[in-house]
Amino acid sequence: MQTKAKAGNLQAMTALGAEWWNDSCDPDHLAEAVTQGATGATSNPVIVETVVSSNLERWLPAVRELATRDPSASAEEVTWELIHEMGRRSAEILRPEYEASNGARGYLSLQVNPENSEDEETMFKQAGELAALAPNIAIKVPSTPPGFAVAERLLARGISVNTTVSFSVGQAVAAAEAIDRGLAAYAKAGNDPATLHPYVTIMVGRVGDYLNRVAESRSMDPINTDLIVMSGVWVFRRAARIFQERGFGSTLLAAAYRHELQWSQIIGPNVLQSIPYGFWTKFQNAPCTIRETIQDGEDNERVQELRELLPEYDLVYQVNGLTSDAFESFEATRVTVKQFREGYRKLVGLVAENMNR
Repeated sequence: MQTKAKAGNLQAMTALGAEWWNDSCDPDHLAEAVTQGATGATSNPVIVETVVSSNLERWLPAVRELATRDPSASAEEVTWELIHEMGRRSAEILRPEYEASNGARGYLSLQVNPENSEDEETMFKQAGELAALAPNIAIKVPSTPPGFAVAERLLARGISVNTTVSFSVGQAVAAAEAIDRGLAAYAKAGNDPATLHPYVTIMVGRVGDYLNRVAESRSMDPINTDLIVMSGVWVFRRAARIFQERGFGSTLLAAAYRHELQWSQIIGPNVLQSIPYGFWTKFQNAPCTIRETIQDGEDNERVQELRELLPEYDLVYQVNGLTSDAFESFEATRVTVKQFREGYRKLVGLVAENMNR
């Protein structure tokens, strides 16, 4: 039986109408997060590889067991069976929240194979397989034209989605528009779109990562840390304001944290935060005042300072900074997809090394 922990910052945050997830499908961390009020979880190949590598004693026997079920299975096939198994376990931990909320919360967000991020049909097919693992699965697809097409088709079929690999206001708005088209198609077929719960991710910490790489490529002096930390917060706040103004049918989700401010400065209703275990355990008792900060808007003077230092900030900050045909080629997209693919290949290699021992 799970017991709720003593109230802290996370509980104060949810009291303001915010929601948070554990940014990992690690069953142990997720079970603990649920006791603190987490209502969901997320996964990607890097996360799964980290979970397995951090607890080989637990997961390698599972790898070998999965391999024995089909001796002819390849390492990649066993890897996906492992991802499926971990997904089922995590979805089951979240099932009580899913049922208690009548399907409004309690989702596990599972990512399609990053090796296929440009292939709409392959992503769509795999998304159906992942969604069949449990009723409380949302499918993660990249915030690119192929990913948006998949998201729209999945929603039309009644499958919730989460658009990821996103760093800009333009990507968030394009994702929300695609999601609304999918919801409209679902409604046109006679279904209730309110039963679906799509999410639009902005990787707030990776905005600063991108700007740091730009500065380094020019051999610039280090940019003020506060500007780098807040750069993603300002992108998120601007997107949140647009979402509210346009009444999009999706929930804006923050991920990829690098600093406490990227949590504390976007608190508010209709905001979902996917927080890594190591961060939320620190945030819970951090010495800070919890208040609604999402409506604080952007600090125009500091935003202008950042734009003058790094004009590339406009690519992520302005609604039309990135056009849809540039989403896939954008530097931050390429770096992130590369990292996801490397994490996936590392996981497959780990499985291959141990599946027949």
